[in-house]
Amino acid sequence: MPLLRDEAWALFTEWTKGDSLRRHGRAVELVMRAAAPRYGGPDADVEAWGIAGMLHDADYEAWPEEHPHRIVGWLRARGEAALAHAISAHYTKWNVPYESTLDRALLACDEPTGFVMACCLVRPDGITTLEVASVKKRLKDKRFAATVDRGEVTAGAELLGVPLDEHLAFLIDALRPHATELGLVGRGAAP
Repeated sequence: MPLLRDEAWALFTEWTKGDSLRRHGRAVELVMRAAAPRYGGPDADVEAWGIAGMLHDADYEAWPEEHPHRIVGWLRARGEAALAHAISAHYTKWNVPYESTLDRALLACDEPTGFVMACCLVRPDGITTLEVASVKKRLKDKRFAATVDRGEVTAGAELLGVPLDEHLAFLIDALRPHATELGLVGRGAAP
């Protein structure tokens, strides 16, 4: 039986206690759900893509030195080889081959989703009026969200074969309806 979202969420929240990483996992889940039909086609498994997004950093908080091996092992033990592989490949420097669109999409959605969220947090109106030009301007400022690997942001779009501007616009549009849940309404906006 395939892994269900409720079971994945239970594991995620058991292993991940911090609000920031939980919010990131939820955001990447939402973006991956939107990415499934866009990049994976009409037959893409939206549930599996969402679970990959949710669980990609599930072991990072509790076992950072073992990341992503704990979650990958857990998924493999459940027979979820495709999810395990996608998560094992969500960082280019791990040198895991990209075998599927799911693999490439998870890489393409992880780092830039976090970066877009960071951009929202410093804007009075959050994601409401965020545009690609603002995100790209922030990408050039190495001091802003300094832990975000800019190479990963561009590598994912390249692997998917889409222009970075188009992919960033997609991410913004995928996150915007969930602004309140994700805390992206802005510094000056009421929730």
